Amino acid sequence: MEYKDYYKVLGVERSASADEIKKAYRKLVRQYHPDISKHKDADAKTKDINEAYDVLGDAEKRAAYDELGRGYRPGQDFRPPPEWSSQFDFGGAEGSDFFSDLFAHVGRRSRAGAGAGMGGGGFRMAGEDIRAAIAIDLRDAYQGATRKVTLRVPEQDASGRTVTRDRTLSVSIPKGVTPGQQLRLGGQGHPGTGGGPAGNLYLEVQLNPDPRYRLEGAHVYENVPVTPWEAALGARISVPTPSGPVEVTVPSGSQSGRKLRLKGRGIPAATPGDLYLILDVVLPPASSDRARELYQAMARDLAFNPRERMGA
Repeated sequence: MEYKDYYKVLGVERSASADEIKKAYRKLVRQYHPDISKHKDADAKTKDINEAYDVLGDAEKRAAYDELGRGYRPGQDFRPPPEWSSQFDFGGAEGSDFFSDLFAHVGRRSRAGAGAGMGGGGFRMAGEDIRAAIAIDLRDAYQGATRKVTLRVPEQDASGRTVTRDRTLSVSIPKGVTPGQQLRLGGQGHPGTGGGPAGNLYLEVQLNPDPRYRLEGAHVYENVPVTPWEAALGARISVPTPSGPVEVTVPSGSQSGRKLRLKGRGIPAATPGDLYLILDVVLPPASSDRARELYQAMARDLAFNPRERMGA
């Protein structure tokens, strides 16, 4: 019998991971499946692809295959080592398929749970998942929302052909989502083959940029401008936040950069974050005679040198 290089059949390196092997298998079986492909050798190619994945997709079978195939080249006459004949029944017939006999005994188990295989109704395979991003406003993360997304995905028409169509979905954004979190929409991925279930759609949450806010996990940081007299004397001010306006107290003697922490006012995730208000002292412009007089009086009466600690 001839040695078959299953890695070459799937187009992967011998060091390929289980995920890489599965990905290559799914790609090839879609390309050559007789119900889809117009390739003249589609049936034979699909058979080879399934045979290769039946071995390389199973950890025990793959290990045995690697051990037995060490040193062989594709097409080379293959003879199993003598010690294996005592462990597996090869039937004794000349030209018997050693691989089939061997792997019928090694790690035999169904992959039906993995969504692929040859059953009584023919080839069935689950569809691939789709991964995309959805951008929301920070307010949506606080309150929840419903957004529409449009994806270009392959679907099967009435004749069984695969065509690409726009699919618009209404997506529910749950309250408390954070950037990087994934939303799963079951059955909204690529269609399955041969009646197999469709894959899933995973949407990664991203936030639309907003210069007022900065996020660290579920914590939210917001810059709040205040006047010099509010910072110096203290004041009660109203601040707009993603969850609505709040009344906060600016302590007297505040400087730019001072943080006011509002516990639990960040994104209302499973573990709610905090909202940090960062004070930013903003000076009024000296754009009138009266404004200049006031600044001149401050310069004369306060005798304040902010660079004193620098030795200036």
